[in-house]
Amino acid sequence: MHLIKSDKLTFYKPKIGQSVALPFFDVGVSAGFPSPADDFIENRISLDELLIEDADATFFVMAHGDSMIGAGIHDGDIMVVDRSITPEDGHIAICSIEGELTVKRIKKEKDRITLLPENPNFKPIIVEGEVTLLVWGVVTKSIKNHLR
Repeated sequence: MHLIKSDKLTFYKPKIGQSVALPFFDVGVSAGFPSPADDFIENRISLDELLIEDADATFFVMAHGDSMIGAGIHDGDIMVVDRSITPEDGHIAICSIEGELTVKRIKKEKDRITLLPENPNFKPIIVEGEVTLLVWGVVTKSIKNHLR
């Protein structure tokens, strides 16, 4: 995995090649009352095949900060980003605004684009006029660390 750092995001390029199939128990786990384990039915799953649609267009980014907590993206989460997806209204994307990187939800309007945080403590970023906006890719999934 290759690492590229910026001030606010940490980028990773997936290392494709050796896929490892790990045990996958396809029984569902109750978040309420315990349920029988159906004799621990086991399949195998490859996380790179599950997380990555287009390997050549995919990279990973570590989130820093809490502007997207309402979307379930927290500080330290790894976002799976696909550059081959055309960004649409409502997508969460990695964006460059005048050279500054951020992750926000895209809101397309008639004469402007607004980048929306998912935390009321942050203000939307209105993109209009001569402002340079580049969308690096669309966030398709996120990976959480529950041991923090």
